[in-house]
Parts: sequence; C-alpha cells; structure tokens
Amino acid sequence: MAVEPLSLGVPKPIIDSLPEADDTAAQDMQRAVEGLETRLNRAIEGADTESEAAGYVVDALERLEDHYERYDEFIPELRAWGQSPIYAIAWRNLQGDLILQIEEYEWLKPHIDRERNLRLVEDGIRFGK
Repeated sequence: MAVEPLSLGVPKPIIDSLPEADDTAAQDMQRAVEGLETRLNRAIEGADTESEAAGYVVDALERLEDHYERYDEFIPELRAWGQSPIYAIAWRNLQGDLILQIEEYEWLKPHIDRERNLRLVEDGIRFGK
C-alpha cells in the first residue's frame, strides 16, 4: 500500500503564544509532534489496507480530541486559582491544530468518516431509540 506519509508540525502562532523566556515548552511540543508523526507513519506503513491505516489514525484523532478536552478543562481551573493558563491554552490549541492537519490528507478523508461511523455502530449506539 503506497500512501502519502503524514507530515505534522507545531504551528508558529502556537510557539509565538508561549512566553519568550521558555524554550522548554516549545521543544516539548515539537518532540511530542515528532513522536506522534513517527508512530502514525510507522502504523500506516505497516497496515495492509488504507482502511486499516485509517483505523490507526482515528485512534490517534480520538486521543487528540480527549487531550484537547482535558486541556480545555484546565483553563478555567487555572484562572480560578489565579494562575496563567497560557500553557494549557497552547497545548489545547496544538491538539486542535494537529486534528486539522491530519484531516487535511485527501487519502484519509473518506476512511476517517467510514471508520468513525463503524465505531459508532460497534459501540452499540443506535440513533432513533
């Protein structure tokens, strides 16, 4: 199976939103994105079909969505405690942007929707009941 490998990155506006004195967070983000890209491309490469590859991608998308929600929940909590939520906001925005980056791959688009619908049915969720 020959498909375009994924190429992901940390958008410059997210890096720019971090405090200038802290290069550690930017490096952590870049390492996290590189690790995700490597794992996904390895899984895609090892898949026998595009559908199987999409299954791995949907797993990653679901994790990114969970992380997005978790970081989003931290923001008001940090504000309530009088702490800056800048890192939670940056990490939340990174999760959202990675989701968008992955969904931009044309070969994945039909498979992602199909896989998500399949999972809804397998989980026993039925509409209209």
